Amino acid sequence: MIQMLLRFVLSIPVIAICINLLVMAESKHEIVLFSDVEWEQLNPARGDKSPAAGTLWGNRSGLEPTGFLVKFVDGFSSPPHIHNVTYRGVVISGHIHNDDPNAEKMWMPAGSFWTQPVGETHITAAKGSYNLAYIEIDKGPYLVLPAKEAFDSGERPINIDESNIVWINQRGNSTNAVELKMAYLWGKPHSGKFYGAFVKLPTSLTVKIHNGGSTFHAVVIKGPLQYHTSEAEVTNMNPGSYFNSTGKSVHKVSNKIKEDIIIYVRTNGKLEFTH
Repeated sequence: MIQMLLRFVLSIPVIAICINLLVMAESKHEIVLFSDVEWEQLNPARGDKSPAAGTLWGNRSGLEPTGFLVKFVDGFSSPPHIHNVTYRGVVISGHIHNDDPNAEKMWMPAGSFWTQPVGETHITAAKGSYNLAYIEIDKGPYLVLPAKEAFDSGERPINIDESNIVWINQRGNSTNAVELKMAYLWGKPHSGKFYGAFVKLPTSLTVKIHNGGSTFHAVVIKGPLQYHTSEAEVTNMNPGSYFNSTGKSVHKVSNKIKEDIIIYVRTNGKLEFTH
């Protein structure tokens, strides 16, 4: 009996390793560095006046959900127009204005969040030496249409300046008292459906992000972030860089700068953090 018990106890580490390997086998990870993003015209009909767009995941021309980056030159201002789909936006760098054509300019800085309802007439403008935003749609294709085709879908736009983001301390969702924080932006967290949130990592923090859903997308909004591709290898990810996973997964990241790092996350699972 004692020998059987000893054999069982000694086998526990082996079982744990096998379970970890199984989880890793079921989960697929991908990293896209900002320096590797391929750029094209967001609206080819405008030629050289079009902002540049770089797809991070999905396909803007297809039917699936998609996330992509948009670069605006200083002083850019679009003509009034509509889109065939609702989109969400996060300012990564510079200042972006997105509103009714007659509205006073509301310049949103880095870390701000906005939504643009389908069918609503609006303009988009930018100011600053370097203007970059992340755009996300739940269903494609993403099209730019003339303002004369405008209609009221019942949705209303949201413009949240970075200073008005509401942060929630995650001490109860973490193994450490370090004040890692989240800000829920859209959707219903932990409902099994997709939602979007900011994750804020304080300086000198290394954390494992555990995703319990089937899909995980993350974009570095403020960085650079250090992403641990293995126990011995770390990749620096500048703002605009992206990482994802399918299946239940774990991502190990670090903040080695003297400022907070912000990540935008889209997932349909509960997020938990270990240090």
